[in-house]
Amino acid sequence: MKIRRILATAVAAAVTTPVVFLSAAPAFADTKPGGTQTQKPASDEADKPSYEELEKAVAEAEAKLKDLKAKRKAAVQDIKDDKIDEALKTELAAAKAAVEAAKTAKATADAALVTAEEALAKLKETGSTATPEEIATAEQAVTAAKTAAEAAAAGKSAADLRLTNADTAYDDARVALARKVGLIDVDIVVAKQELADAEDALAAALEEGLSDCEEDDSVKVALSGPKSVTAGTSAIFSLRVSNTSDRTLDQVGALAYAAALPDSAEDIDDESDFKEYISIEWSSADVLEWTKVTEEHDAIEVGDLVKGGSKDVKLRLTLESDTPAGPGVAFAVGVYENNDGSCGLGEQYATADFDILAAKGDKPSPKPTSATESPEPSPSTATPTPAPTVTSTGNGDTTQQGGSSNTPVNDGALAATGANDTLPLGLAAAGAVALGAGALVLARRRKAGANA
Repeated sequence: MKIRRILATAVAAAVTTPVVFLSAAPAFADTKPGGTQTQKPASDEADKPSYEELEKAVAEAEAKLKDLKAKRKAAVQDIKDDKIDEALKTELAAAKAAVEAAKTAKATADAALVTAEEALAKLKETGSTATPEEIATAEQAVTAAKTAAEAAAAGKSAADLRLTNADTAYDDARVALARKVGLIDVDIVVAKQELADAEDALAAALEEGLSDCEEDDSVKVALSGPKSVTAGTSAIFSLRVSNTSDRTLDQVGALAYAAALPDSAEDIDDESDFKEYISIEWSSADVLEWTKVTEEHDAIEVGDLVKGGSKDVKLRLTLESDTPAGPGVAFAVGVYENNDGSCGLGEQYATADFDILAAKGDKPSPKPTSATESPEPSPSTATPTPAPTVTSTGNGDTTQQGGSSNTPVNDGALAATGANDTLPLGLAAAGAVALGAGALVLARRRKAGANA
């Protein structure tokens, strides 16, 4: 259950069930500590598994279930392919051939006996001129024919028994194959429950982790980009992460997600599935190569930020060629974790709306939204458009897009290991809530525009 999966779920939940966020926000605010919070595990939590262990348990359960399903598929194919021991197949074929041979031998012997008996009877008819010697020879022939017929009948019985035994062994082997599928089915039921339990445990830990980090204004983000992007192409968006606290933040990052949305909130129901048509890559002055946001590396890495400092990051959104035309949105929220254990989620999240145009050669692109229908920026959604050169907050130095202030920035563990190793999953889940709230605001704006 990685962050991208959580974010997608949060987006759908925010749009479909806004009351969850409306009711959850005050409760979350009530639990927010007044000052800097240091995470200290309670004594009764010493034996609780870590997020990494819970994630590993989910991964292992998924792998186990996948392996069992593969084994079941192979076992079913064995039945279809009649994958029985070759010796059993050979014996069954031989037994069938033996029965046919015995059947033929018995028929021949029975016919010979009938012929011998008819010949003897003819010799003994009244008026026959047969000599006693001829009659005696005919009687001997009948006796021999009877012996042969009895032997043929015994051979037929033996062949029939052999076929019965071979048939039984072959059927037992087929039953064993079917039984194997049945046993795997039982294991699959158990594995599914194990996976559900592991996912529930991780989800509970993530939910509990929401209160571990404070929601504050220490990290603000601003997001901007083009107003339209064509399916099958990429576009560059600008993200600025700023430290507005009164201290240096040791490990700063940002969570980002983008989605293609329905035209209106009415098109979304409980069965809606936000397919990830859009992938995100990021780069900065410290990380020059484009780095893809994946389930394993969820966060955009900023490093440490001094009081008043900021850093600019480029986001490259790539839309699949089959991305449906319509509204699109990108979300971002800042996060931080300090060496003293305190951590937080920026209260200010940012969204950038854009129109998704049909890929070239597809249906005509949708008409741009009219001025009267264009949603106004939300007060909580800051999306200033950085100029080609931007000024970092706090020192007056100017850097190119994707750069940072001249205040020394320590890449630290965040840049070295990726967000999964440094930012707690509870913090990431809190980011999901913020991004989900962004989806709620977006849906409201679109609905209001539609009803205007």
